[in-house]
Amino acid sequence: MTRLAGLICAAIMAVAAAGCTKVDYSALTQSLDSTYAAATPRYGDSDPVHEWEGGAPFGFPVHGIDVSKWQGVIDWPTVRRAGIEFAFIKATEGGDMLDDAFMRNWHDSRRAGMPRSAYHFYYFCTSARRQARWFIRNVPRERGALPHVLDVEWNHKSPTCRLRPPADTVRSEMTIFLDMLERHYGKRPIIYTTVDFHRDNLAGHMDEEVFWLRSVKAHPHVTYPGRDWAFWQYTGTGLVPGVNGDTDINVFAGNRNQWRDWLDVATR
Repeated sequence: MTRLAGLICAAIMAVAAAGCTKVDYSALTQSLDSTYAAATPRYGDSDPVHEWEGGAPFGFPVHGIDVSKWQGVIDWPTVRRAGIEFAFIKATEGGDMLDDAFMRNWHDSRRAGMPRSAYHFYYFCTSARRQARWFIRNVPRERGALPHVLDVEWNHKSPTCRLRPPADTVRSEMTIFLDMLERHYGKRPIIYTTVDFHRDNLAGHMDEEVFWLRSVKAHPHVTYPGRDWAFWQYTGTGLVPGVNGDTDINVFAGNRNQWRDWLDVATR
């Protein structure tokens, strides 16, 4: 049973004498695709996709954003009123970089009543332990926050580190980072990743973890076959009231009742 399935079981499934069974997220998301087949985009997009392979994201009922300093000053009350229901906020990168807008976004989003967590952009030239300690140093241990996020992706544009360690080393270092954050914050972090990084390092591995997947032209069951997921980042060019310019938009894998129940457990 995956951690996400365990959370869902604890929060939203009736616990019978025989115990709780695993939620089939592929079936769940396919059923939602069918239910919302006629859905149209809820938000604008400066570079929209008109034909989605395997199903579009627009019918999923729960949408969120992820942001960093590149979005400038965000009007969080306006974002909340626009229907955005969660946010992932960049906090740290590597072992010595803090996003310039993190503390402002962290406090302003809380005042707006936005469920949110922080994410760390992984740097392959610095040890996992050092990076985890840096994140812990800068991100408050706060009751009510969502599970934090480890962002792992190849960064071919990095001016200082283009190292691509072997896959077993990548997974070992990821586990160190995840374990350290879980011990400190009391919640297992979510893993964010991209198609090429997942293919090279994660396909067929780490099935017990909770995943947030990037797929901007196709449904995740097309681009990440066999991978259960909790969040899907479907565009990097979304237009959301309260955010200046483009922003990433995401959906939660379940329906609205499942979101409410998952949120209740995840924010404890």
